[in-house]
Amino acid sequence: MKTRLGTKALTLSIALTTLTGCSMTDANESDDLPFAGISTSLAAADEAEKISSEIFDLIGIKAKGSDTGPGVSECSGKDPDKYFQIFHPWSFTPASPAQLDGVMGRLKEELPKHGWKVVEYGPDTSKNKNINLTADNEKKKHSVNITYYAKRNPQKLGLMVVSGCYQVPNGEKVNRF
Repeated sequence: MKTRLGTKALTLSIALTTLTGCSMTDANESDDLPFAGISTSLAAADEAEKISSEIFDLIGIKAKGSDTGPGVSECSGKDPDKYFQIFHPWSFTPASPAQLDGVMGRLKEELPKHGWKVVEYGPDTSKNKNINLTADNEKKKHSVNITYYAKRNPQKLGLMVVSGCYQVPNGEKVNRF
């Protein structure tokens, strides 16, 4: 599951110009994504924003978070009128670049204390060797990918929170935004 969700999240992240994912299983899930439960798109988006807010708090630095809202995508191989996935890309820009010193190491230590399992950590393959951290939360059926852009001006963190695959309640359709 880790690679499949990661490829989808990374594709979303690139497409939005801004993960790997969950190892969770459920009898109702496809082979691609864990089953996240039954929910409306709006309620699932609210949950993704709540998770993003919790991660913002774990970063532990006063900073400005971007005002990017969540989006809805299809669950591969599932009926797009009944199944969906939420993605929430956002960025984190501190007042001073020095505030980001050591933040990725702290997140690597702190996220597991809050139910996250770090599944990937280290430099990416870009010229800048940005530091990436990917973590899964099996209970919440979400993954997060955090990238530290140390060589950008301004320095910042790019985050992508991605859910498992939700099913809308009977009689409803997926609301896309």
